[in-house]
Amino acid sequence: YHRPSDYWGIGYDAGSNDSFYWSYLRLQAQMKTDFLFKLSHNLFFGPMISFDFVKGNNFKKKNPNDPRTVEQIIAGEKSRIGTTGIGASVVYDSRDVITDCHNGIYFKIEQGFYPKFLGNKYDFMMTDIIFDTYNRVWKGGILAFDLHGKFNYGNVPWTMKSRMGGQFRMRGYYEGQYRDNNLIEVQLELRQHLWKRNGMVLWVGAGNVFENFRKFNFSETLPNFGIGYRWEFKSRVNVRLDLGFGKDFKTGFMFNINEAF
Repeated sequence: YHRPSDYWGIGYDAGSNDSFYWSYLRLQAQMKTDFLFKLSHNLFFGPMISFDFVKGNNFKKKNPNDPRTVEQIIAGEKSRIGTTGIGASVVYDSRDVITDCHNGIYFKIEQGFYPKFLGNKYDFMMTDIIFDTYNRVWKGGILAFDLHGKFNYGNVPWTMKSRMGGQFRMRGYYEGQYRDNNLIEVQLELRQHLWKRNGMVLWVGAGNVFENFRKFNFSETLPNFGIGYRWEFKSRVNVRLDLGFGKDFKTGFMFNINEAF
């Protein structure tokens, strides 16, 4: 990727201050490979390797009254950071169709390690957990539930903090406006077929970013809700148009292929 981005800083308070944020050019290269072995019916296990390189250029404050420096907003770290990780994941997957699931369960735990002997300047670990369920509630109606947690431990660089928002979870928030070591987010979505190839969805959700569990504050939980249109351009594959709303009715419009989860 090479694109203009916005950056608020680290933590809930930094993300909540709409007046103080910076723009920058983000150059990023990512590679991740998973290999899963089937252990039994619907159960898989296997190794993971990943590489992530981020370089931030041309940091510019949007508000001249913002007292922070670049060094302060990226926690005194370098603007260019590379990380290499190894790990493993366990997956249970009973979904009927991955692109448009009508029933089943998806559960994944991934554990990543980013030690210094792999060339990392910052030594940390990451645990990523996903739990999704899908159930028919009436004719043409699917109730989908998604729970996601991403937890980082150790000396976590600013480029690898857990980021809230985007096109799949907490839709309507700018991806990365709220970021910290840890992230918990949940969403419940009703998917309803309407007529021929047409359908719609309604969802509600919530999320929280926090430095560690001792500093978790339930009052800092962010709301999320939205509405979407679906057009099935081929069997069980949808074009997705979503309008998401966040805190203070901030909005985000998304266009994509396949469901959000």
